[in-house]
This record gives sequence, C-alpha cells and structure tokens, in this order.
Amino acid sequence: MSARLALIAAGGTGGHLFPAAAFCTEMQSRGWRIVLMTDARGRKYAQNFPADSIEDVPAATVQTLNPFAAANAALKIWRGIDAAQKRLRTLKPAMIAGFGGYPSLPALWAARAQKRPILIHEQNSVLGRVNRAFAKDAAAVACGFDRLERLPPGAAARKYVTGNPVRPAILALRDAPYPMPSAGGPLHLLIIGGSQGARVFGDVIPEALVTLPDGLRARLRVAQQVREEQCADVRALYAEAGVQADVQPFFTDMPARLGAAHLVIARAGASTVTELQAVGRPAILVPLKIAADDHQSVNAQSLAEVGAADIIAEDDFTPEQLSSVLQMRASDLHGLSVRAQAARAAGKPDAARALADLAEQIAAG
Repeated sequence: MSARLALIAAGGTGGHLFPAAAFCTEMQSRGWRIVLMTDARGRKYAQNFPADSIEDVPAATVQTLNPFAAANAALKIWRGIDAAQKRLRTLKPAMIAGFGGYPSLPALWAARAQKRPILIHEQNSVLGRVNRAFAKDAAAVACGFDRLERLPPGAAARKYVTGNPVRPAILALRDAPYPMPSAGGPLHLLIIGGSQGARVFGDVIPEALVTLPDGLRARLRVAQQVREEQCADVRALYAEAGVQADVQPFFTDMPARLGAAHLVIARAGASTVTELQAVGRPAILVPLKIAADDHQSVNAQSLAEVGAADIIAEDDFTPEQLSSVLQMRASDLHGLSVRAQAARAAGKPDAARALADLAEQIAAG
C-alpha cells in the first residue's frame, strides 16, 4: 500500500514556509508523502524544503488601484486555480494544509471546489487574508498563539491552539539553560531584522548603542543583521565607538547566535516570536508598522503580557528610547533571566506533533 499523500499550500515569505517545513518533517516521520504547492516566489524560500516534491502554480496578490495590473493579477490567479485543480485530481491528496501567503490560494480554492479536507494553520495572532477566506470551509483552523483575531464566527468552534512548529535546530536549544550574564561581563546582543531585513534597525540601533555609558558599551558583544548597503557604515560606526560587533546581511548560523544571546532585538513576526519562546530569550520587539492588520503588534503582546519582552512601536523607535530600555534591562541581570524563563514557559515545543495529530484526524474523516 502506498504512503498517504498530504499537500502543503504555502508561500510568500519564510514566515509561512518555516513552520510548514517542520510540519512536513513530522508528517514524513509518520509515513506520509508530502507535496508542497507554491509559486515562483515561494520556491525561493523553499530551496531546502523537505517535501517529496514541489509543485509551482501561478499566483498573485491584488494590491493595486491600477485596473490593468489588477486584471493581470486576477487572470494569473485564475490560471493558478485551474492548474491546482488539475494537479489535485492527479495527486488525490488525503488532505490539504494551508499555511498562508497568497501562493496558497490556488491550492486551497481547488481543495474547496473538490471538497477535499482542509486544515488551516495561522502563524500570527491575526488571521491572514487568504486563511481568513478559507477558514469557514476548513475542517480545522490551527493557530500559533492563544489569541487569534479576525477569525470568522462560523469557524470559531473549529479553532485549535497547536502553536507554531519550530525548526529542529532551534528546538534543540530548548533544554540548554539561559546563559546568565555575569556582573561586569560580556553582554551578548542579537539583532535580527526579519527575512527581508529592516532598514530602520541599521539606522537607529547603532546610534543607540554608541551613545550608551562607557561601561555598558564596553561589555557589548553585538551580532547584528543589517541590509547589505548599510553594512559598511554600521561597521565603521561601531569600530569608531569601540563596540565589538559582527555585522552581516544574513546569519547562516542562527541557532548558535540565538543560543548565545542574552537579549534579542527583533521584529515581531510569528517565527521570531515563536523561536524566542522555544529557546527562552528576553527581547525588545519593534513590530513592523506596515504589517497587514498590524499583526506583528498583536504577536509581540504574547511575549509582553508574560513579562518576556519590551515593545517599542516603530513611530517611537528612536536611539534615545532604545538606549533607555537597554540600560534598564542591562542593569538587572537577574531580571533578564526571569524574562528568559517567562518566554520559555510560553512556548509550545510539541506544536509539530499537535498539528500532525490534527491533520491525521482530518484525513481520517
């Protein structure tokens, strides 16, 4: 008897594909075959995706007032739906798991039209637009956080809090203790800007760090992700101020960086917040102002409410404000440890298993 087949629909950014990859690995460990359906953009983030195969279908997002551009996007979406319909008839998946992003729309539309079981997984604290469109037709809506806004009333009874599946390399750090900083010793600060970078981080954070009191500035060990075009200027600023810093456009060794960090400054994407919970790290979060439905602010609150993070709104994110918060946190090393423990306690390390259990229940009918 051949292995059962599940189809994962996801794309857009790494934030949709990282949890989908962890779910994929868990399902494969149970004997399932997995097909990822995405589009050309999604494939860029799926180079190491563990699926048995990857299928591209046309997809687009309609976010323009230009009628010709909107018409072209709509035509592309319909071509994607037609392609997805044909592939689903051939593949005959036992269930479809949608992880959000506009590239997931064609597969979910086709699944609904063919009355195939649908599982929605929402990583953020606000249901995304594509997931929102299919939530009422889904057998279950799983979510990464206890709080889930914009859930249609008709789907509320089918909401399940599973957590966000986490990459195994990150989850492996969960049992390691928080590396408690010593009084007067090095303070490791990890600064990450999300999968698409954050220009404002490269502008504000170095200015804040170089104006810290001499004693604190000398203790800093900074690892900062900076846009490539900003790297030279940021490195020069840190060098002139005597701040020990490793400035790169992208870190390939994120598990090691996160494991060594005493404090993290980051956006508040679902994957970032989830990994902070999984490992147990205190944070200063700066939600992306233009995020759809302001979902990053809601994500950040899940850490702030348990005392694990400070939130600085992007409009208030100035060198002076950041410097003030950093000095407050660096002056209370025991408090950093307490905040780390609070973050860890909020984590859901069994999310991939819980989501796979739900998927198998849905497939079984």
